[in-house]
Amino acid sequence: MQHTTWVAGFRTGVIDPNEQIKLAEPREFGDETVRHVLRMAGGGDAVRVRLTNRYGGTPLRIGAARIARRKIGSAIGTDREITFDGSAQATIDAGAELVSDPVELPVAAGEDLLLSLYIPTSTGLATFSHQPGEIAYIVAGDHTSDVELTDAQEVPRRFFVTGIDVLVTEETPVAVAFGDSWFEGFGTTLSANRRSVDALNARLTHGWVVNNGISGNRLTAEQIGESGMRRFDSDALRVPGVTDILVNFGINDLILGAMGAQPCATTEELIAGFLDLADRAHAAGLRIHAATIGPYAGCVYPGMPLLETQPTRHAVNAWLRSTDVFDSTFDVDRAVADPHRPDYIRPEFDSGDGMHLNDAGAAAMAATVDLTALFR
Repeated sequence: MQHTTWVAGFRTGVIDPNEQIKLAEPREFGDETVRHVLRMAGGGDAVRVRLTNRYGGTPLRIGAARIARRKIGSAIGTDREITFDGSAQATIDAGAELVSDPVELPVAAGEDLLLSLYIPTSTGLATFSHQPGEIAYIVAGDHTSDVELTDAQEVPRRFFVTGIDVLVTEETPVAVAFGDSWFEGFGTTLSANRRSVDALNARLTHGWVVNNGISGNRLTAEQIGESGMRRFDSDALRVPGVTDILVNFGINDLILGAMGAQPCATTEELIAGFLDLADRAHAAGLRIHAATIGPYAGCVYPGMPLLETQPTRHAVNAWLRSTDVFDSTFDVDRAVADPHRPDYIRPEFDSGDGMHLNDAGAAAMAATVDLTALFR
């Protein structure tokens, strides 16, 4: 009998819409269909969908749900109904998650799926992915079965979804990219799939990497999304099929606290946070790989402590380059820093805000990962 197992084929990190600092405006739903574009990191013979009401204040009703291969834009190809314990409808309690029944829809790595959800009643502000680098289509009423959504509002967010699992018959290693915007992809071209994680997947001949980056996320403190230390179990260790974890944190710990009257992380706090993740990954039998903290002195956003935090960045990077607590370290800092001004991003890699990478910078970041250490 052929052995099968479920592994993560797509992931997206979600945040609480009620947070103090908002890098994107949240929204609520009621009698609306939202159709998401989801680029699969890996494929399999069937899929199951993971929905969430993690930060919702009231039960979330799903009136209908369908998943399809994408043709172009909002247009669907092969289409399947999604059910939950045999029912076409479901209710997700506040704070809860829900996994669908298996759907017989073979998918391939690099394929776009369209996930359509009809939300019949008022939701309050929706649990969402706020900077995913991709759009969702929103229309009034139940249009989950429509081949194309005409006159849809296009919104660069995701709502109520955390992932898609795929059914595989061969042993397949899966890595989780766990970190901030340099994984999620802010700064890269919208809807072009040129995030650092996409570029890394293009380098792989075996296995794949799913993306659980959250723009603005901090390793050591709550501010935008749960801290990396807090969400590590749910968003990394418990991802089905995970064998490796890629970690990229630090910039937000050093400078984003100024937006919420929080102190900058110290060298000791950051190192302790990295050690915590390494210990927990290894205790779970997983490999873990850490990125150095990239440059940001050219950041155009006002009020950030850019220069005074550079000594901490340098100290943590020196530790990351010398420690043996990780299975490998990938030196993003040296790859994207301007050699003439090493606290700044190289001009050809700068998205324009001095803090995020463009498509070329994301590719340079991906190139720093040692593939012989990944999935070894």
